[in-house]
Amino acid sequence: MTQTPSIAPTGPLAAEIHQLLTEAFAPARLEVINDSASHAGHMGDDGTGESHFTVEIESASFAGVNRVMRQRMVNRALGDIPGQRVHALAIRATAPGE
Repeated sequence: MTQTPSIAPTGPLAAEIHQLLTEAFAPARLEVINDSASHAGHMGDDGTGESHFTVEIESASFAGVNRVMRQRMVNRALGDIPGQRVHALAIRATAPGE
């Protein structure tokens, strides 16, 4: 069962990230946090207001999987978003009970 995130996605790219991760992992908890305002005017700021994100996701899909593989799983689920459509993506992926 997916809980409503405490920080709702804002903007079309944040909403797309949220949707893709929800479909891929059926998370117990998911927050897509737009960090772009903190990076305004810095390298990678493309002016869209959606260039830097933090994803906090908890899913049973990550049980028994190491941190690097979890990040790869999230990046794979997001397709061309990391590195192409988003300059920076911080990922905090956990399994229930961690």
